Amino acid sequence: MKTIKNHVQLIGNIGQDPQVTNLENGKIVAQFSMATNENYKDSKGQKQSETHWHSVVAWGKLATVIEKYAVVGNQIAIEGKLAQRSYKTNEGEKRYYTEIVAREVLFLGSNSDK
Repeated sequence: MKTIKNHVQLIGNIGQDPQVTNLENGKIVAQFSMATNENYKDSKGQKQSETHWHSVVAWGKLATVIEKYAVVGNQIAIEGKLAQRSYKTNEGEKRYYTEIVAREVLFLGSNSDK
């Protein structure tokens, strides 16, 4: 059971072109949003669809691959873990931010495949 601790797998569509940053320490990071859709039937039997948005971050070589191949609308599968950061607003309020730290990425298709 050790292998399933803090483990996330998602298939969805890239919501924005990745923002790639080269940090001062030489590391590279890519950040992007990803949408997943959940389809279900409501209590009246009507089909419903709900979209969930996720923030994804990738580091190093994986960030370089994402920079080269990831385009808004493309379908992608990611495997990674959840991470939570916090920051203070200008008003001094503490806010929390949850993101998925990608370990593996699989490009499944592009917007033009539809």
